[in-house]
Amino acid sequence: MPRFKIILIVCLLFTTSGCNETPGINNQKQTVSNIKTDTIPVQVSQKENGYEQIAKAIGLQEVTQKQDGIVVKMMYATTQNFTQTNLYGTFDKAYLLSMAVAKLKTANKILQQKFPKYTITIYDAARPVVVQQQLWDLAKIEPSKKHLYLSRPEQNSLHNYGAAVDVAILDSTGQMLDFGSPYDFFGEAAQPQLEPKLLKQGVLNLKQIANRKLLRSVMVQAGFTPIKTEWWHFNACTRAYAKQHYKLFQ
Repeated sequence: MPRFKIILIVCLLFTTSGCNETPGINNQKQTVSNIKTDTIPVQVSQKENGYEQIAKAIGLQEVTQKQDGIVVKMMYATTQNFTQTNLYGTFDKAYLLSMAVAKLKTANKILQQKFPKYTITIYDAARPVVVQQQLWDLAKIEPSKKHLYLSRPEQNSLHNYGAAVDVAILDSTGQMLDFGSPYDFFGEAAQPQLEPKLLKQGVLNLKQIANRKLLRSVMVQAGFTPIKTEWWHFNACTRAYAKQHYKLFQ
């Protein structure tokens, strides 16, 4: 057989093999990220170092364990969240308004005065506007109840100003205290306003409610305001004040 025919056959074999492998890889990726939709574009350029640069440009301050004693685990920079998707890319740092950082450090100090081995942990802080829209679109919640757990994108969340923070408390082993529901749980068990009813129903127990009260107590003493529908969410100011005085994280 002529040499050029042998080369041609070998090339065809490799080309065919490559085509057979590629669909398998693509299918696997689609299975892992099937919660995404075509209406939510991936912001690759912003997901790299862009978010941190924007946060600094609008005057937000980073919260770190080394400097502030706060454990940071940004859940939307992982797949361990209700979307099962990393929405922040490499932006895994917690940024807040400087006044919110000061309040959070005070809350942690108050906590450790009572429980020296406990630590506040951040699950979300300043949140880009584009991610607010993605969360709204991806949340599989009954439309009439979606606003209980997420601010409507057109209204902007206080997270979008760096004026809200999602937190919990870690014990001496680094484990989250039992608050009766996971972080970002979309159901009645997450709602502080329903705690008396949930206790009577056996959905929550006294220890879980005590842990929630501890978290609320230290955060309120430090100047934060809790909300009625999420035990983990605290505001450093009102939405009206933020809109008047601070810049959006976008």
